[in-house]
Amino acid sequence: MTTLRDPLHEEVKTVPSAPRQRKFRPELQGLRALAALLVVVYHVWLDRISGGVDVFFFVSGFLITGQLFRASLRGRIEFQPFWGRMFKRLFPAALTVLVASMGAALLFLPEHRWIQTAKEILASALYFENWQLAADSTDYFAQHSSASVAQHFWSLSVQGQFYLVWPLLIGLLLLVVRRFRWSMRPTLLTMLAVLFATSLAYSVWLTITNQPLAYFSSLTRVWEFALGGLFALTVDRISLPRWLALLLGWIGVAGLVSCGLVLQVGTMFPGYAALWPMTSAALVLLAGVTESKIGADRFLSSRPLIYLGNISYALYLWHWPVLLFYLVIRGRTEVGLVGGAGIIGLSIILAVLTYHLIETPVRESKIGVEKRWGAYRFAVLVLVPVLASAVVWQVIATQRSQFEFRADDQKHAGAQALAAGEEAFDPDRPVVPPFAALPNEWIDWKPGECVEEEVRGVKVRTCTVDPLAGAEPKRRVVVVGDSHSMQLMGSLRPIAEQLDWQLTVLGRPGCPLTATRDLPNNQICVDWNDRVLPTIIEAAPDAVITMATRDVRPGLKEWTPEGYVAQWRKLDEAGIPVVAIRDNPRFDFEPSECVQLHGMTADRCARPRGEMYHPQPPYETTPNMPPNTVFIDLSDYYCTAVTCPPVIGNVLVYMDDNHVSDTYGATLAPILKDKLLQSLGWQNSSSAAPR
Repeated sequence: MTTLRDPLHEEVKTVPSAPRQRKFRPELQGLRALAALLVVVYHVWLDRISGGVDVFFFVSGFLITGQLFRASLRGRIEFQPFWGRMFKRLFPAALTVLVASMGAALLFLPEHRWIQTAKEILASALYFENWQLAADSTDYFAQHSSASVAQHFWSLSVQGQFYLVWPLLIGLLLLVVRRFRWSMRPTLLTMLAVLFATSLAYSVWLTITNQPLAYFSSLTRVWEFALGGLFALTVDRISLPRWLALLLGWIGVAGLVSCGLVLQVGTMFPGYAALWPMTSAALVLLAGVTESKIGADRFLSSRPLIYLGNISYALYLWHWPVLLFYLVIRGRTEVGLVGGAGIIGLSIILAVLTYHLIETPVRESKIGVEKRWGAYRFAVLVLVPVLASAVVWQVIATQRSQFEFRADDQKHAGAQALAAGEEAFDPDRPVVPPFAALPNEWIDWKPGECVEEEVRGVKVRTCTVDPLAGAEPKRRVVVVGDSHSMQLMGSLRPIAEQLDWQLTVLGRPGCPLTATRDLPNNQICVDWNDRVLPTIIEAAPDAVITMATRDVRPGLKEWTPEGYVAQWRKLDEAGIPVVAIRDNPRFDFEPSECVQLHGMTADRCARPRGEMYHPQPPYETTPNMPPNTVFIDLSDYYCTAVTCPPVIGNVLVYMDDNHVSDTYGATLAPILKDKLLQSLGWQNSSSAAPR
């Protein structure tokens, strides 16, 4: 039977002082400890990503590939015992942290984060959290939602998938080698080199084209495991002068420590930039055991780092939920020096307790030793209750998100309350939508309304709302721009249904309708604007609706970009009227979350109107405004004369920190309808305007 030790949990109790074969690498435990410590410190104090996770992948590839290779030379790879030991080593600590996180989430997390948290706990327990996050990376609002307590499980999911696939891959290669009587080492080296080159090329390409997806994809990380495997098969055959080994060892350590400071890992990885931590870790392994008092291996093999390496798995598991709940409970977005020290200290204490009271007893138990399938039965026994709890929680949260709302409901008048001069909040009436429903308070497109097509190499998503019952549209209106233009559909859909308009929405989150190349600062939006404007001009709608301003933030930062005006001029040249709507407030916190935590009337959950809006809209002082453009100012329905509250007419105004809830948008519909008809001079015209 082949013994394969899990690299995440391999324990080193002592560091022998006598010379050894290179199969035992004491510096690896210290390397793992350093990587884990960097991950924690960068997350807690620097709010950055260190690149330490990439080192985990490299080390895993190094150890597992080497052990599987040696097993193959002995003629047999024992899959069942390997995976059984993996369950014993991975599940106890991981599931303990997930259960604790669920309990803390029920106590401290706002309800609107429950459904997503339960979904990610399920994904984490089943080791596909990275793919869950990859799917969310294509969802604008999932991307910008608050971090979940299980988000850090993405890297453990990638490693779990590696532990499942890698033995099968090498086992299959062993069969091929036997069949054709090849040599195992060069064949395995060739396979690893192909995997390395292919995955790295794919990683570089996808990082350029879709970095959020690339970051979480397992396929873009294969090369990091493969590189570790290549080193496992070759490093023992490399002999360096002692002085060079000393130098390379410390260069590797310095590279690891500095990587996250020099590179924006969160936005640049895992393309070619990930070669930095990979190369640094490789230099440490290449240096090997120098037996020098000043060698990096002496530092990495010290007893404190060896012990930290032993608890590194549990430390990685605990630090993220401890950090997140500290921020939630304290109502902060960052931690200070003292707070960070407390977070790291508590994480280490929990890691030590988990290691000694949970990990070690299970690992040293007879589970899976006396009975062949014992480890598998153990895995099912501990996994099923966690999955069941997460499913039940998700069902309960989903039920709590259900509600009925009618636009004429006087108990939930929303914007109509301000129009009628009523109080913004009545404590004797409930508030809608329910907090648990907030993640769903975005546009509810119906099947078949949206299509995505390539327009000269750029993907353009078009959503069309036709008049009910197949009626001929009386007006054809285009809504264009970023998510703040798109969110107007909460108000525009009922208007269109009432007046038999056809609405066409050309929207791309983060991309306003603008002609300047510095706003937004990315080529995707520039290309999108270049394709969308000709599409609108060719369609010749009766009117175009877009945003008039942006950045309504504390400090009176609202402005009308020149790029907006330039696009309006082009539409003016085509004879197309433009309705530009003043933007809603953007907060540095989530108002709806704030009222969950602090109460509906808490002063801290609102902002003074005078800090958000100029008395005079900025477009009124913008010179050379094209004559086709009219403006609508809805600021009086987002704010009272004094404040911009989170609840108006017993309706939650915001779904996050800057997007208006669909429910509140529906209460704005009658107000926006009157302003649109008046601004465009359509009050007495019901016939279609052929173009």
